[in-house]
Amino acid sequence: MTSVLDTATIGKPKRARRHVRTLTGYLPEKDASGKEKWPRGDEATWKDGLRSLDTGVPSITKSIVNHVQTSLARQPHELDNLGAYQATALSVRDNLIINWNDTQLHYTRKAGKRAYYLSLEFLMGRALDNAVLNLGLKGAYSEGTSKLGFSLEDLLDQERDAGLGNGGLGRLAACYLDSSASQELPMWGYGLRYQYGIFQQVISQDGQQLEAPDPWLQNSNPWELPRTDVTYEIRFYGRAERLNDGSGRATWSGGQEVLAVAYDVMIPGCDTRNTNNLRLWESKPKRGFDLNSFNAGDYERAIESSNSAAAITSVLYPNDHTTFGKELRLKQQYFWTAASLADIMRRFKNLDKDISEFPEYVAIQLNDTHPTLAIPELMRILIDEEELAWDKAWKIVTDTFFFTNHTVLPEALEKWPVPLMEHLLPRHMQIIFDINLFWLQSVERKFPGDRDRLGRMSLIEEGFPQQVQMAFLACIGSRKINGVAELHSELVRTTILKDFVDYFGVSKFSNVTNGITPRRWLDQCNPGLSALISKTLEVPKGVWLKDLYKLEGLLPFAEDAAFRAEWAAVKQANKKRLAAYVQTTLGLTVKTDAMFDVQIKRLHEYKRQTLNILGVIHRYLTLKSMTPAERKKVTPRNVFFAGKAAPGYYIAKLTIRLIVNAARVINSDPDTKEYLNLFFLPDYSVTLAEVLIPASDISQHISTAGTEASGTSNMKFCLNGGLLLGTVDGANIEIAEEVGESNVFFFGHLTPAVEDLRYQHVYHPVPVEEKSPALAHVLNQVSAGLFGDGGVYEPLLNTIRQGDYYLLTDDFDSYVNALKMVDEAYEDREEWLKKSIRTTAKMGKFSSDRAIQDYAQEYWNIESTKVESTKVEGAKAEVTKVEKEAGPKLTPSAAPDYAQEYKNVSPVTVPSELETSV
Repeated sequence: MTSVLDTATIGKPKRARRHVRTLTGYLPEKDASGKEKWPRGDEATWKDGLRSLDTGVPSITKSIVNHVQTSLARQPHELDNLGAYQATALSVRDNLIINWNDTQLHYTRKAGKRAYYLSLEFLMGRALDNAVLNLGLKGAYSEGTSKLGFSLEDLLDQERDAGLGNGGLGRLAACYLDSSASQELPMWGYGLRYQYGIFQQVISQDGQQLEAPDPWLQNSNPWELPRTDVTYEIRFYGRAERLNDGSGRATWSGGQEVLAVAYDVMIPGCDTRNTNNLRLWESKPKRGFDLNSFNAGDYERAIESSNSAAAITSVLYPNDHTTFGKELRLKQQYFWTAASLADIMRRFKNLDKDISEFPEYVAIQLNDTHPTLAIPELMRILIDEEELAWDKAWKIVTDTFFFTNHTVLPEALEKWPVPLMEHLLPRHMQIIFDINLFWLQSVERKFPGDRDRLGRMSLIEEGFPQQVQMAFLACIGSRKINGVAELHSELVRTTILKDFVDYFGVSKFSNVTNGITPRRWLDQCNPGLSALISKTLEVPKGVWLKDLYKLEGLLPFAEDAAFRAEWAAVKQANKKRLAAYVQTTLGLTVKTDAMFDVQIKRLHEYKRQTLNILGVIHRYLTLKSMTPAERKKVTPRNVFFAGKAAPGYYIAKLTIRLIVNAARVINSDPDTKEYLNLFFLPDYSVTLAEVLIPASDISQHISTAGTEASGTSNMKFCLNGGLLLGTVDGANIEIAEEVGESNVFFFGHLTPAVEDLRYQHVYHPVPVEEKSPALAHVLNQVSAGLFGDGGVYEPLLNTIRQGDYYLLTDDFDSYVNALKMVDEAYEDREEWLKKSIRTTAKMGKFSSDRAIQDYAQEYWNIESTKVESTKVEGAKAEVTKVEKEAGPKLTPSAAPDYAQEYKNVSPVTVPSELETSV
């Protein structure tokens, strides 16, 4: 008999979401005695076929050749560097998968609490070098690829950066994933698998930033594992009809249904078998190709649903200056959070626990406001599908979520128009209105009659149209809220969320200062310095990379002239590497005997790249006014910029244009080119940062005081021995507290003065010529056409002349004086080197390992759990080789102390015959 489809049911939910058993995530069955049964076939045959890690050179080369032959279908005589990279990456991935399988089964056996990190960005960078370093196999893979006729360094250059992020938000998330695995914490990341990432930055002949697609997946991605069995149906639009039973439940039906398909990226820990996971979602149509429309000749309609679905995960941050772009952004956020919550709920259901126990097994960290829709989505699941009462559902929600705020700029706090939300997510808008009513009623009870407060604390901002304030929703729906630096957290408590602190009390609002992973941001990007540190400290690399406070052992060596000479040689080698990169990519010559001054950040007015370029122009004009004899006394300086401006950010793009055109004039001037050169390096990425950061002598972090939440590039530069020039803002303050203010160059007004200065600008303006004649001269030279058509830059210059919201006129003279202090300090090379060594030595606080442990212990309440080693052929010899290269190994008697000091875990043995598990 033929099955019949009732067309009236199309678009309506068949039943509450099923928690489908996927191909992974289950434990073996047990017999009556409690012993695990072998699932099928001959047990001995299966176990004989289970492979071990490839750690010895022979097994590694065999694995690579196997992938060349079978995975790539290539022959040795037709293999190029790209093919060799792909085969090597697949070989490394095989090792990661073995560890990954063991880790996930171990987590499933433990059945403990897990943390989930929801971030719209994960700026991962290249994976191959990071993977072989964390596995402790770089030496073996280098030797193996050499035997096959390839250089591992050449193969590393074949990898494209993953297009999954843009700036510090995404890089922080990537560091936390690395640290969670290295610290053996059960944590997963959830994000989106963007087809094109952010964009490829191209600079036109007239200096403008142009945007091109970044097809980072065009050669396939060997680091991801498609999970076609892990799919969820995500609904948009339609109608939400409340039930008339007083339960508060509703039925959401109709509209568009899109499939979320999972892709897994393995995240290896350092010096451990623990390998965590980043699950990315790709959007696909539920029904796909419309054959009826195609047969009717309507070809566009035939693929309309496919294109609409695919657009959701096409590009990171679609331009929201259009209605379509705004709707697409909101679609992205719901698609990602809904799929992630469905996956988390499925995993929880496998535990066979009561739904009220959800917060005891699940902690969800919201990385900024982008994933805030997870709060009403979990409420929808609990009320509509699990049929919980409203109060019980809200209690579960507020015990599950944690919120990290990343800004104090009111304009950066995310808001969504109510009409758009009602159109796209009608059920969620109902829930948000319900939450808001419940919330305001509780505020009224605590502060009776305070109507102004009710208006300030409402989730719905009045206006035309009304707006949903996502930061407020994240605040009331989360168990704890944290800022990312001490100053930032204090500003959050006293400014944008002050009313909420009054309501909840200060204990709900705390601080976790950002951190960076030293694996990538020292060991990987600066191998020369990493080797020097290991040799000097006489401590295995794997030990100090996990306990960055051990770098304090370098402090006595700052007084050792021989050590300073080695330190300087490493820095010089890194300068030469950067110079070679610039020569190869831009065809420009970089003098390596000059000071290297670097600012690399997303282009934004508050980060004040404009202040930097105006300072460079001032330096250039000063040099022009000098005699040749006076110039010879000047410290030569190379200034490097890199960073992308959002496609619709006109003022930021003008700043790039000014930098590029100023560079053309300055670098070609015969009077000054021996003393000052300027470079803008296009298409900034993690890989480019890994070349720039180790080469820096000084780095600039010069945001207007009180505007930068934390920053992490400041930490990366300082970890690599670059000194810091900055304002008293963000994590600059805590860095100075650690390394000592004598090793930092501060300038500018302090945060308490900022609002008063802005008030003066509006109501008692002073002309730039009176406030800073030096700055006025620079602005006038730009307007006069020194760097091309001056009229082009007038909108940028007018932001300084009129209003000057970011206080360039107030800070310029102080900034120039700070630059002079840098010049004077750099002339004393030995003292400069001492400052550099002391700076690196005192960066222990800024490891992401410390930060992730803060979250684990103070927020999520999850514990480290170690996957014990299984039998691995050749592993013992390889480990011995790695230990010899890194330094003396720990003695057996020291091992228990090491476990107590750094791990604080009780090892759990995992059998060698492990099944795949998620």
